[in-house]
This record gives sequence, C-alpha cells and structure tokens, in this order.
Amino acid sequence: MDDIERLASAASRRGIRVALAESLTSGLLASRVGRGEDAATWFAGSIVAYLTDVKEGLLGLEPGTDPCSPECAEQLAGGARSLLTADIAVSTTGVGGPDPEDGHAPGTVYLGWATADTTGHRLLRLDGGPQQVLDDTVSAAVALLADLVEQGG
Repeated sequence: MDDIERLASAASRRGIRVALAESLTSGLLASRVGRGEDAATWFAGSIVAYLTDVKEGLLGLEPGTDPCSPECAEQLAGGARSLLTADIAVSTTGVGGPDPEDGHAPGTVYLGWATADTTGHRLLRLDGGPQQVLDDTVSAAVALLADLVEQGG
C-alpha cells in the first residue's frame, strides 16, 4: 500500500479531516493528496502562500520569522489547521534551488505539522535539482501526513 492509500484509508476510517499549507510545493502536494480515495470526505484543502506577507496575513506567520525554519513550518501548519477547521495539517517550506537563498542551501526543507494538541517539524536535506527537491518534498509530506493520521494525530 502506498502512502496516499495509507492516508486515505486511515483518514476515512478514523474520520480525520486533513489540511495543507504549501509554500515550497506551490500546490503540488494538494494535487497528490486530492487523488486519495474518497478525498472529498476527509481532505479540507490546501492554502498556497508563497509570498511572506501572504503567509503573515493569511496563515498567521509571525513577522520576521525566517521562511526556511522550523518555526515557519509549524506556524504555517497551525494557520492552515485553524483556517480549514482540520484535525491535522502539514506544511512545506524551504529552498528548492538551484541556488542558495538567505543563507540556506538548496534542498533545505522543513515539513511542519499541527494537531489539536501538538505542533512539530521535520528537517529534510534533499539532493538534486529543483524538480527533484519538489518531488521528494511531496513524497515526504504525504508519508508524514499518513503517519500522523494513522496515529490519530
């Protein structure tokens, strides 16, 4: 069973509503998650916020927060969870490359998550060109979301 099938099965079985906040992946993650079986019953949606002022105004990112940081990832996930009234939200933020950005190497990616009780993050250090970084980020985010939903948040 692949990660999308795991996610869809667990979300449906547990009645868990999931949401996403995407910066780095610009909607690619939502496209993958939305293909899950019966997604219309458990996938609340995704907010794509690429510009920092949009992250601040819409998702509640604290001004001055590094957009490639654990704090950013966690705040984006929390904002999406709240706005989309979800049980669990996952976020993506980081540097896709090919060049470094604000002192962060290409492939430096943070996944954030938020539930009713906790927030957290995972640092990924990915290799390859920009498309490979995006593909690997989406795969890692789906796996993380599936794990969280299987655990019940």
